[in-house]
Amino acid sequence: MNFFYNLLLFFQKHGYYVCQRIADRIGIRARVVRISFMYLTFVTVGFGFALYLFMAFWIKIKDLVYTRRSSVFDL
Repeated sequence: MNFFYNLLLFFQKHGYYVCQRIADRIGIRARVVRISFMYLTFVTVGFGFALYLFMAFWIKIKDLVYTRRSSVFDL
């Protein structure tokens, strides 16, 4: 049972960042995005979860490819 709680804690710490970034990009609260993913998952039997994983993958790739530079001299 302790393994389950550790796994749940891991996903809560690292998984909600995707929703936060999507909400910041759109300009709404992260809570609304999380609830939308939950409803989408229940209604479509897993499509919301697959969409969530795709968005997490896309954000990770975008962060690896594009780096933020503060000035021209950071090249």
